[in-house]
Amino acid sequence: MSSDEDFSLVVTSEKNQDTMEGVQALLKDYQKSYSQIMEDQKELTVSIAEAQDMTKKFKQRTQKLTEELKEEEIAFKEQLTSDKAKVDALQQEESDLMEELLRIQAEIKEEDSQNAHLRARADVFTKMPEKKFVFSGKTGNANDKEEFEMKPHITYPMEEGTALITFEEEDVAMNILEKRKHKVDLGGECSITVEAQPVHLMMPSLVEIDTDICPRRVLISNLPKMDTETLQNKLEIHFSKSKNGGGEVDACEFLPDSGTVVVTFVEENIAERLAQTEHHEVKLHKTKHNVRVTPFINGKITNLETRISMCPRTVLLTGIPDVMEQETLQDMLEIHFQKNGNGGGEIEAFLYNPLGQHAVAVFGGVSSADQEDE
Repeated sequence: MSSDEDFSLVVTSEKNQDTMEGVQALLKDYQKSYSQIMEDQKELTVSIAEAQDMTKKFKQRTQKLTEELKEEEIAFKEQLTSDKAKVDALQQEESDLMEELLRIQAEIKEEDSQNAHLRARADVFTKMPEKKFVFSGKTGNANDKEEFEMKPHITYPMEEGTALITFEEEDVAMNILEKRKHKVDLGGECSITVEAQPVHLMMPSLVEIDTDICPRRVLISNLPKMDTETLQNKLEIHFSKSKNGGGEVDACEFLPDSGTVVVTFVEENIAERLAQTEHHEVKLHKTKHNVRVTPFINGKITNLETRISMCPRTVLLTGIPDVMEQETLQDMLEIHFQKNGNGGGEIEAFLYNPLGQHAVAVFGGVSSADQEDE
């Protein structure tokens, strides 16, 4: 119903409500208004139904979208978990590969180190000074080879008032040790009593030595026989000159056991350069002499095993008083222990250290049978 109609209804009602025609007109207006209201109500009912239907459909769509969203969220979480598992697996694989790479690099480094060590050892053996050898051993199966026989050089500090006797026979030394106390007649009514004790030495049973080339030293061999001091001076002068391939010399030492000379330089590169040339002409006498220059080999003991061994032919005498001159008392002791009646025998070596003096006995050439020399 429009506003104009409402207005006309009111106006009509006010003007004609006292007459029949006005009442009838008013009723018609009311009927018309009622019809319009009913028509509007129907339209409103239809609109409400449509709105309700639309609301229902909207709710259904909303619910469907919510369910789809939840399903997509679950699928996304599952995909995220799967992708995270793949990433973790890739990271673990990368970590394993990195560990494998580090292990391989370490093995390569160790292999390079071993190769370098083997090359250095090869250089050590190929650059050793020339020396003539005479083979007098046995040949046979490698599994039946004999062990290397060491002959150490052992020093034995002696206490005051003691003496060392080395007999030719082991049985004699055992007899002296079994008797232990020995009364030695010095002539007249004078005598002394000494005690015999075994001699124990610490012997090396296994020695492992690692070698390398010294960067500052060279070994000079093939030298003529001449005065040692003159030889050292000549060599030092020659190898200190740069025109001869040398440099500033720090030390020059003669090795009497091998008849060679060790020259030490201040700088490190000189020794290698001289060793590469190897043969050098040096003016030692009035004429030049051809000497051989080789690298100096350093040795370092990497493993040492020892054992205590008793000397089978040497006896230690203790408790010797200072009652007469050293030579006289030593002669009296030797005479006493040489006599068979005193349990003695032939003496190979005798060393006496009287009171107030210091002495060191040297045992050399000790073999696997424990033979010793004083």
